[in-house]
Amino acid sequence: MPIRPRITPCLWFDHQAEAAVDFYIGIFPDSRITAVTRYGEAGKEIHGRPAGSVLTLAFELDGQAFTALNGGPVFQFNEALSLQVDCRDQAEVDHYWNALGAGGPVEAQQCGWLKDRFGLSWQIVPQVLPTMLQAPDAVKSQRAFQAMLGMKKLDIAALQQAFDGR
Repeated sequence: MPIRPRITPCLWFDHQAEAAVDFYIGIFPDSRITAVTRYGEAGKEIHGRPAGSVLTLAFELDGQAFTALNGGPVFQFNEALSLQVDCRDQAEVDHYWNALGAGGPVEAQQCGWLKDRFGLSWQIVPQVLPTMLQAPDAVKSQRAFQAMLGMKKLDIAALQQAFDGR
């Protein structure tokens, strides 16, 4: 039997990994912290963190494994990486958009993208959107695409109206 690697995204934070993980697991169902490692005295001259402070948190969001690292201010998030949330309906779109946008400076971006208070980019996407954009009827597909370009939070009813030509 071939070995199947498990791919776990690692999210680099300056010092707010614990707050971010608490925030995220409060939003997504079936989410939990699975392990915590802490800085020790070893390497203190390099990392500069107090012994006992959080180094990493292993956690799951809706069953997907992640690692959060308090690595310092060297790297910051940008839109080159985003986490896509696949939503069944408008209620889910609204829930995740509002929840991830809560509690601080956030940036609502075009086409369903949202940067949360920790700087992590999310795509809040209704399941019907890829179906519309991949439709064999290019005219319908392009109408939906054009409608999406004018939105920040995606509106399924408005996308459907555009797709249908109404």
